[in-house]
Amino acid sequence: MKAQAAPPGTVVAVRGGVIDARFENGLPALNALLRAGARDEVVVEVVLHLDDTHVRGNVLTPIQGLACGDAIRDSGAPLQAPVGEAILGRMFNVFGEPIDRRKAPENCSWRSVLAKPAELAKRSAAAEVFVTGIKAIDVLAPLERGGKAGLFGGAGVGKTVLITELIHNMVGQHEGVSLFCGIGERCREGEELYREMREAGVLDNTVMVFGQMNEPPGARFRVGLTALTMAEYFRDDLGRDVLLLIDNIFRFIQAGMEISGLLGLMPSRLGYQPTMGTELAELEERISSTRQAAITSIQAVYVPADDFTDPAAVHTFSHLSASIVLSRRRASEGLYPAIDPLASNSNMLNPRIVGERHYRLAQEIRRTLATYEELKDIIAMLGLEELSREDRHTVFRARRLERFLTQPFYTTEQFTGMQGRTVSLDAALAGCEAILDDEFSDAPEKLLYMIGDIEEARSRLRAREAGSQAAES
Repeated sequence: MKAQAAPPGTVVAVRGGVIDARFENGLPALNALLRAGARDEVVVEVVLHLDDTHVRGNVLTPIQGLACGDAIRDSGAPLQAPVGEAILGRMFNVFGEPIDRRKAPENCSWRSVLAKPAELAKRSAAAEVFVTGIKAIDVLAPLERGGKAGLFGGAGVGKTVLITELIHNMVGQHEGVSLFCGIGERCREGEELYREMREAGVLDNTVMVFGQMNEPPGARFRVGLTALTMAEYFRDDLGRDVLLLIDNIFRFIQAGMEISGLLGLMPSRLGYQPTMGTELAELEERISSTRQAAITSIQAVYVPADDFTDPAAVHTFSHLSASIVLSRRRASEGLYPAIDPLASNSNMLNPRIVGERHYRLAQEIRRTLATYEELKDIIAMLGLEELSREDRHTVFRARRLERFLTQPFYTTEQFTGMQGRTVSLDAALAGCEAILDDEFSDAPEKLLYMIGDIEEARSRLRAREAGSQAAES
């Protein structure tokens, strides 16, 4: 960005990630970028006008070497992001600079990250299900096209695998673009995700943007807007659907809290910034569907101390249309994806949206699995034989449903040796219906484990019966 010819200002105070500067010949605009240092390497965003000559800004880069009295220049523009098809397959920081050790992409234009949400007149009012090809999600917690889904999960439960599979299915089924935004990501996690996506062959239709944990809070606070600006280009200019994955939305709120404290603003309840609701809404409300295409977002959400009444969790939940909970217990049992079918839910699971059959089957699956959970203590103490005949049938159905809702992923083929499967919604519902109708009551549970649609189980069963008949003869 070219600096304006106006006389530079002077740095008058440096406090952590916040600086004050004096401009005698007119103040820079709010959200304008200021640059300081010998090579303009220190970047500051104006957030407050203190008086007629002083501004306060939060720093987006390290400030080693910056001192009071140093010159600081107004760039005359806010933070901008590169847009264009050339950014596909690349990894960027908050400034749109490549961090994948490759040269900067060519034929890109630059846009301000401070765009407004799409106008209501341009939005799509239709409630449409976003089919992922993953049985457990499509049946029990269907995503909304143009909506926001929260992904709750700790380390080691398959969160990264699920994210990469969603990216793979987005490219294969919807011919769209996937955009991964790491807010407060660890460097190791970003490098591993980049390498796994490259090995899985899904990187060419993906853009990655990172504001890493070692960067100032200003960079972590703005990196989400950089990613959204890129996503809006593909939605509005090219008419392509975008899958936006954000990890972690809580770190966005946390960065805003750090900035608020550094600016000297009075904190709200539990130390959060008083503007948290507005800041989160400015990010979330830009994620929407228009008549041309949609931005569908899946966001990892950290709940502090598992307290769902925490203000950060409450404000985040108000924007989500679906919640997907990953269970460590299910992961330890080898039931992947380790989605908890009872804790996960979606606003889309409504008979007027998904249809009467889908809604009825989802409710019946949940009732069956909930009854199985209640009976587990009795089974552990007294054994399965002590249950009534009806309860035993419920347990058999539940265990087969659990195994049918597992699925081999394309992105894990090289580790498991099992070919990945993408299952249509109709096929997933037909499989659950067959199990609830006791079609597989006499078949071993393992026939339903790690398969695609129910026809695969039927072919396994026919092959098993044929083998038994051949052995008898």
